[in-house]
Amino acid sequence: MRKYFMTAMMAVTTLTLIGCGETPSQAATQHPLQPIDVAQVLVKPVQKWYTYTTRLEAPEQVSLMPRVSGVIDQVSFHEGDHVEQGDLLFKIDDRPFAAVVAGLKAQVQSSEASLQQVRSEAQRASRLIKKKAISTELAESRASALTQGEAQLAALKAQLVAAQLDLDFATIRSPIDGVISRTNVTRGNNILAGQTVLTSIVSNKSMYGYFDVDERTWNSSFNDVTAASKQKVVMQKVGQKDFPYRGYINFIDNRINAATGTLRVRAVFEAQDESLRAGSFARIRLAANDITEQVVIPDRAIGTDLNNRFVLIVGEDNVLQYKQVEVGDRYGKLRVITSGLTASDTIAVNGPARVGPGMPIEPNLVTIDSSDITFTLSSLDESLTASTKEL
Repeated sequence: MRKYFMTAMMAVTTLTLIGCGETPSQAATQHPLQPIDVAQVLVKPVQKWYTYTTRLEAPEQVSLMPRVSGVIDQVSFHEGDHVEQGDLLFKIDDRPFAAVVAGLKAQVQSSEASLQQVRSEAQRASRLIKKKAISTELAESRASALTQGEAQLAALKAQLVAAQLDLDFATIRSPIDGVISRTNVTRGNNILAGQTVLTSIVSNKSMYGYFDVDERTWNSSFNDVTAASKQKVVMQKVGQKDFPYRGYINFIDNRINAATGTLRVRAVFEAQDESLRAGSFARIRLAANDITEQVVIPDRAIGTDLNNRFVLIVGEDNVLQYKQVEVGDRYGKLRVITSGLTASDTIAVNGPARVGPGMPIEPNLVTIDSSDITFTLSSLDESLTASTKEL
């Protein structure tokens, strides 16, 4: 009986060992490979973009001050409105100036009447001196009186012109086209010539953006650019995701700032509406003229290994392989790879977050989306034209 029991136990143990020996191969066939998104790298023509910050400035801006002192009698504009050159803005009580003008006009008339009499006497003295019917001294006296009368009349006319200017300056008009600010002084207040700031006006048909380009960048990418070439730039304001404003460089300073090693450059943007305001913070981007073909991949596909950047590519038998790369500029969510990848490579688009080198995978082929990415200035213009047609 005991012998039979031992034989049965040995048989069960043998069957168990045989079953355990088969389990690893069965497990390997039962667990599927991990599906991973992979994509063929993109090859795109790209331009190197440079971004600078600026504050927009109006080409024309005026702090409006009176040319004569007086009391404001009338305010003839609505604050924040657009005004044209020559529009009436303020009216100063002009009665004192009108009185001065009237008084000087009367003096001019009186001086002209006196001058007419003096001139007649001088002419008569000139005739009499030829006949020796008058003394030389008296003739010279009448000639001198004529000269003095003419000078006095000229002085009065000059005073009249100045008084007439003061009268005209009592009517304050807009010197430029633009948007007017609030009034600092209201009706009934006394103002001083050349001191009281009544309001301010800024032009809004175009805006300037000044920015500084470092000497190395300018010499390497824009050395052949001049103001006459109108190098294109794009701009965005705070809170905007794209660069909807188009402009061009219209001024390049005549020297490098030795203290900062930068060159002052100005871009101009034509204002199609009133959305551009002086003082706004903005970012300006300009593209280098050179266009090159570069490999482009999603930035998230790049991993970091100590001091190296790497990408996982799909090798033989769908096994991931480690590939060291050098990265370039970023374009939206995509990144240029300057070395390490070729146009035929297929990469793990989500990077090494869930996988690693030597890992077999089940590739799920996807396409890298670059539809909303601006690689070159020409593509930016094309996208702008397309969006305009859709509107």
